[in-house]
Amino acid sequence: MAGGELYYEYMGPGTLFGTSTYRISLRLFRSCDSNGPLLENEPVTVGIYANNQQVYMLPLEPVQPITTISLNTAAFPCLVGNVSVCYQYGIWSAVITLPDNVAGYTLSRIGCCRVDNISNLAQATNVGSNYVTRIPGTATLPEGHNSSPQFNLRDTALVCASKSFKLDFGANDPDKDSLSYTFCDAYTSGSGSNNTPPPQNLNLVSLPYAFPYDGNLPLGNGVRINAITGIISGIAPPEGSYVVNVCITEWRNGKAISEHRKDFILKVQNCDFVEAVLPEKIIQCNDYTVHFENLSTSSSITSYAWNFGDPSGQISVDPVVNFRYTDTGSYKATLFVTGPNGCVGSASTNVLVYPGFKPNFNIIGSCYLNPFQFKDATVSPFGTVNSWAWNFGELNTDTDTSSIKNPTYKYPSPSTKNISLVVTNTKGCIDSLHKDFIVSDRPILQLPFKDTLICSIDTLAIPVLNTGIFSWTSSDTHILNANTATPLVYPKTTSKYYVSLSDNGCVNSDSVTVNVLPFIKVTLGSDTTICQTDTIRLRPVSAALGYRWTASTGVNIAGVKYPLIQPLVNTQYIVTANLGKCEDHDTVIVKAVSYPLANAGPDATICFGTNIRLNGTATGSVVRWTPVNSLLNANTVNPFAAPSKTTNYIFWVSDTLGCPKPATDTLLITVIPRVIANAGNDTIALPGQPIQLIATGGQRYIWSPETGLSDPSVYNPIATLDDTVDSVKYKVRVYDGQFCFAEDDIVIRLYKQGPDIIVPSAFTPNGDGKNDVLRPIPLGITKLHYFSMYNRWGQLVFTTTELGKGWDGTYQGTAQPGSTYVFIAEGTDYLGKTVFRKGTAVLIR
Repeated sequence: MAGGELYYEYMGPGTLFGTSTYRISLRLFRSCDSNGPLLENEPVTVGIYANNQQVYMLPLEPVQPITTISLNTAAFPCLVGNVSVCYQYGIWSAVITLPDNVAGYTLSRIGCCRVDNISNLAQATNVGSNYVTRIPGTATLPEGHNSSPQFNLRDTALVCASKSFKLDFGANDPDKDSLSYTFCDAYTSGSGSNNTPPPQNLNLVSLPYAFPYDGNLPLGNGVRINAITGIISGIAPPEGSYVVNVCITEWRNGKAISEHRKDFILKVQNCDFVEAVLPEKIIQCNDYTVHFENLSTSSSITSYAWNFGDPSGQISVDPVVNFRYTDTGSYKATLFVTGPNGCVGSASTNVLVYPGFKPNFNIIGSCYLNPFQFKDATVSPFGTVNSWAWNFGELNTDTDTSSIKNPTYKYPSPSTKNISLVVTNTKGCIDSLHKDFIVSDRPILQLPFKDTLICSIDTLAIPVLNTGIFSWTSSDTHILNANTATPLVYPKTTSKYYVSLSDNGCVNSDSVTVNVLPFIKVTLGSDTTICQTDTIRLRPVSAALGYRWTASTGVNIAGVKYPLIQPLVNTQYIVTANLGKCEDHDTVIVKAVSYPLANAGPDATICFGTNIRLNGTATGSVVRWTPVNSLLNANTVNPFAAPSKTTNYIFWVSDTLGCPKPATDTLLITVIPRVIANAGNDTIALPGQPIQLIATGGQRYIWSPETGLSDPSVYNPIATLDDTVDSVKYKVRVYDGQFCFAEDDIVIRLYKQGPDIIVPSAFTPNGDGKNDVLRPIPLGITKLHYFSMYNRWGQLVFTTTELGKGWDGTYQGTAQPGSTYVFIAEGTDYLGKTVFRKGTAVLIR
């Protein structure tokens, strides 16, 4: 089942006196995609209860064929998503005559089951239903009769997850009674099936709602129902199915006479559409800047256009805007949005800009025995404050409220109260303020101090901010105006003065201790030294309450006990300390000495593996460099540095005679990475054979000697040697992009017997890295036609045409035994002649 509504119609009086005839009807809904039983086979029996006891059991019969209602989604060109809104519904009805009674009747139809996996319930399956309505008795409706309202059949609304929506749950009342609408708990059934007879005792059990949902918030905190129209609106919850139950209260002649309800499962779908959603009104009462944002979560919007209604004509195409109005007033702001397929949406809102509205209030009173006066102190530069909602924070009553501007309230007992005030003004501003307030059992004496100090020749005033009747007493007789809030005392020795306050029955007392000194003394201590541009706080030792400072340089000094100073030259400071009419003086000299000076010298760049002498200069007696791990003589001004990577060196200078604080400077030594030179492997050549040399590792190359080289300044010169030399060692110096270099060499030995292919006579493939591979050595050979190995049975075990390749002693992955093997090799020399060689080699295991 996807929902139901049980309703009735008064048909007229019964045939017996004191009876009434009603038509009882039930409308049931079923989702079109349900796999459950068909509505055509649904048995319907209604239990009729008086005071929760069953008095009648009424079977209902179908009165019309099952009807299908669905939403034509093709009429929504901007709709995105595969959605379906389709329900079947049927109506069952029967007539019954009931005796008129005092309490009235409750009608109930119990069934099982609702659709599975309802999103706002804690129970996933087998959730029952109980559709209920009420017929009022004579206690509620002494005269006349009642027919229940009937909800409008508008259940095919499209609701997309996280999108704004409106759903009409309004109803019509045959008696023209006034109707009010609220969300309320839907009911479940205990157990059984639709064929189970109604129970003898009616027990209305609410559905097991899942947090954060409940009967009053079935679709979450973002959805509300209009109490007058029954229209449900707001921002839909996530995709799913939700039980929504709406209760209607019927009002006749200002009196509630009955309750009627409809229970329905709303399907929230995964869909989207272009829309603009703005609040009905935006009131800005803090400043001139108003935050604008589309309340729709549509992902199909491709562009925005805001018109703020300001005379400046400014517009914005941003999704979110903080717009500052130039003046106060009322404006109409409009948002236009567009989406694919030409879809558009728009919304407008009234913007009221009246800044400076600040709620505030004051509280006047003494103790809980007397009423407290609450005075509104709200600031409203635009418009007049026109409503006040006070809550005086008394938790044990509902009468601690007021709606007048300056109310009074008498608390029953002392405690801390949280006072709140909500205020509005004629411009539509609304704001609130909360204050914690201590309701005392006695007036709080607002003494200026509890303990103070005076000189023996002074007179002291003790002003109290309270009002009421005062009485001051003391063992010391030196007191004037003892019955006022402003007494004068002039003790010669330390004395305590007691005060008593009576304010309309609220009484409190307190005391003030006046310490008396016969004279005052101030000491600044010894002269001191600070580093120039540093600050120091002067700390006089004295019981005085007032201090005046002068400096020999004429710089103004704050009149506090512990001033912060910054002398740039040697300065004498004079302090005058006073306690009333008593005073004393002292001086101190603060010497300002210069900071040490540190200059680490200019940054430098070196090559990897080299060192550099650091050239620091210093004004100070102690120097050191850090880090020390790559330095020689780190505690001197000019150490040697040999970093292996780019390093910041910090030069520290301090002074044992002047300013003790160190000065520092930093030097960056950039280390150019190591140049790795490679001239290639040593090789053998024939007289007159061109040999291609290739060096790597840098950007500039110098070869030496230049004998036989085509160009000694390139990375790849060609070397051609005649038969007058036996060998040559070429050295190449490889430079990086700057000035760092490295060297490597290559030896070319001349083979004067002519081009040849030489094959070693033996090899040992034992994995020790020595002679593990049998390779042909080409002398003057530019191309190898083949190098092949055969075992003693003439089987080919290895062959290659690549120079530099050789046999590792295996065949098809298997190590071959130690033995003598035959090789044949053929190639073309650098003159184009064919060279062929054949022989044997021994594999040694």
